[in-house]
Amino acid sequence: MPNADASPLTESVARLTGNEPLFVVFNGGSGSGDAIETRARIEQRLSEAGRAYTIFAVDRPKQLPQFAQIAVERARQESGIVVAAGGDGTLNAVAAAVLPAGLPFGILPRGTFNYFGRTYGISRETDEALASLLDARIEPVQVGLLDGRPFLVNASLGLYPQLLEDREVYKKMLGRRRWVALLSALVTLARAPAQLTLDLLSHGQHQVMRTPTLVVGNNSLQLEQVGIPEVAHLEDNRLVAMIAKPVGTLALYGLLLMGAIGRLGDTSRVISFSFESLTVRVRGRRRIKVAMDGEIHWARTPLHFSVSPKRLQLLVPRDTSRLDRS
Repeated sequence: MPNADASPLTESVARLTGNEPLFVVFNGGSGSGDAIETRARIEQRLSEAGRAYTIFAVDRPKQLPQFAQIAVERARQESGIVVAAGGDGTLNAVAAAVLPAGLPFGILPRGTFNYFGRTYGISRETDEALASLLDARIEPVQVGLLDGRPFLVNASLGLYPQLLEDREVYKKMLGRRRWVALLSALVTLARAPAQLTLDLLSHGQHQVMRTPTLVVGNNSLQLEQVGIPEVAHLEDNRLVAMIAKPVGTLALYGLLLMGAIGRLGDTSRVISFSFESLTVRVRGRRRIKVAMDGEIHWARTPLHFSVSPKRLQLLVPRDTSRLDRS
């Protein structure tokens, strides 16, 4: 779809030679505890390919923005590519630095669900992801904004951030596996969730809703998997909001099940709609926890959701026959 950034993006595609130096922001805390082996594999494959690279190793999440900015400055000076190696939170932090710079952005996914990478056919397997990275094309992709801060997959408030916080606790105890995420969700939902009163303003229309959670999605794969029909509107420079009606614990378990089987859009207990911009006031709250691509932050209300006027210049596999979103 044509947009204001079409010309710069087209020029960037033409300039991509396959010899650009890579500046890799590597989060050693992502993945399943194999950071040393994964980093060694990345270095080996890039050296074998004769590709110039620099790896910025991050030990603590708070270092991500700093190292991402350093990588961006180096890539800008040397006409290079910034690469994020980690989970969705790592990809988010590095993308936040890359987006305003307009640089090409590559990813080596290492998280639990990897919705962003899977959407564009980028494998979680290091060798496959590196092969795609070394023979890639640029695809401009949509980015969501919450108060000007980018998110790639989703942003949320209420119950969903609590689910993510609890999930991290369980992962530290039991490991980064999908069944651990499910177990922690069951435990979290067993507690009576707090209800938020939201004032929603979008397209000149105002609505007041009570809900345990609001999730704003920007990822077609995740929306497809839970069965939200408005996923088609993401192609129209829009985001998709999902709001659960006030329900008890058993009904929340039901919603979890409906999402797991891809039928969330069929239940009357979830309201979903697409929008270009959305303002959310939370009654009685000046600040509230929000989750953005799995990372928790405090934000001041009202909250403003929108689509970034800039597209992220993502490196995707050149061979589309290899795309795998499973």
